[in-house]
Amino acid sequence: MKLKPVVPFEPISTDRLPEGKEWIAQLKWDGVRMLVYYDGQETRLVNRKLNERTMQYPELTDVPSYCRAESVILDGEIIALEDGKPSFHQVMRRDGLRTSGRIPLVRQQVPIVYMIFDVLFYNGEWVTSRPLAERQQLLEKIVHPTPYAQLVPSYSEISGLFDVVKQHQLEGIVCKDIGSVYAMNGKDKRWLKKKLFQDLVAVVGGVTHRAGTVNALLLGLYDEEGRLWYIGHAGTGKLTQQDWRSVTERARELAVTERPFANQPERSKDAVWIKPVLTVKIHFMEWTHNRTLRQPSIQSFVDIAPQDCTFTSV
Repeated sequence: MKLKPVVPFEPISTDRLPEGKEWIAQLKWDGVRMLVYYDGQETRLVNRKLNERTMQYPELTDVPSYCRAESVILDGEIIALEDGKPSFHQVMRRDGLRTSGRIPLVRQQVPIVYMIFDVLFYNGEWVTSRPLAERQQLLEKIVHPTPYAQLVPSYSEISGLFDVVKQHQLEGIVCKDIGSVYAMNGKDKRWLKKKLFQDLVAVVGGVTHRAGTVNALLLGLYDEEGRLWYIGHAGTGKLTQQDWRSVTERARELAVTERPFANQPERSKDAVWIKPVLTVKIHFMEWTHNRTLRQPSIQSFVDIAPQDCTFTSV
């Protein structure tokens, strides 16, 4: 593979929708950000943390089946549907696989779609310096939709798209300046995200039990000095009974006597402290005045390093 993986361009959060003819909006998919690298012979899938995910999504390795290019780097989001809506929990059933033997079965159980929204490299040339409008025209020319690869539609009616998001309880939208170039390893206001639900990845520093099974996770984030601060507990969300049983076993293995949090969690009396190595994606409504999460909901365990779960990364 001749193409070296890069860190993709990221949007920043906004409370206000932008206005003006230079802006377009796209749905924000509750999936996994993924770049596809094809050098004409070999294909690699690499996520935004530069972790390889080629094995987990074999249907996307045949790039010529959905993209006409001698070589290409595509940017997009891999999603899986549940009840007609993107489900982060479902796509993590694929993304979390670590052995190839289970892939054929889980591939049947969890079909995925690669929602493509940008192109960085095409036929031996970088196209990141071209404006977004030109890159989108190139995508329309080279990508032909299949059941597992689609182009993300763009809309000029930004407020109208966000109304649709609210109506269907989707994750949010991303607004983009159509004149913007693609800044690898960048993050600025040329791309803006407005979410209906906020989310973050937290570290699990403790658990509580009911009838011998874990029923809630005590969550934390690290500050700039490396201290883990309790930000709330969550016992609802997408985890199945089998997931909770697995968490119970893992918590037993990771149990420690010393509290990992710098502050005192509200459920300390009933808590079992664990080594802070598990990370989990959480949806929540807002931050409270005392820096805890309001209505946190567990989406899925994720493969993200605990030290990357910081207040500055939210």
